[in-house]
Amino acid sequence: MNKQVIETPAAPAPIGPYSQAITIGKMIFVSGQIAIDPSTGNLIKGEIKTETNQVMENIKAILASGGADFSQVVKTTIYLADMNQFSAVNEIYGYYFSGNFPARETVQVAALPMKANVEISMIAHL
Repeated sequence: MNKQVIETPAAPAPIGPYSQAITIGKMIFVSGQIAIDPSTGNLIKGEIKTETNQVMENIKAILASGGADFSQVVKTTIYLADMNQFSAVNEIYGYYFSGNFPARETVQVAALPMKANVEISMIAHL
């Protein structure tokens, strides 16, 4: 199986030596996304719900570029700068799924790139 890089201008360009996502076989591995506005390259800071929504929109664009959507996501990891924001993040995250939720873990970390408050990565099956 050959791996293919997924790259779309509808999501932020990587801020380091990694790809937005990789497809191998029938799997898509989406790199962790933070709330970067793809049109400006700037981090959206402020209300955690706004940040989470931008993260999910970035992931949505990457999944679409790979021929997938949220219904095909099988695994998610959420990284939070503050676990006290869990319920607000969970509210926005849940909006993007309609039952048959993917497996998931949520962890609090000491810091995230660009001082973001939330980062989310996903794995989808085509």
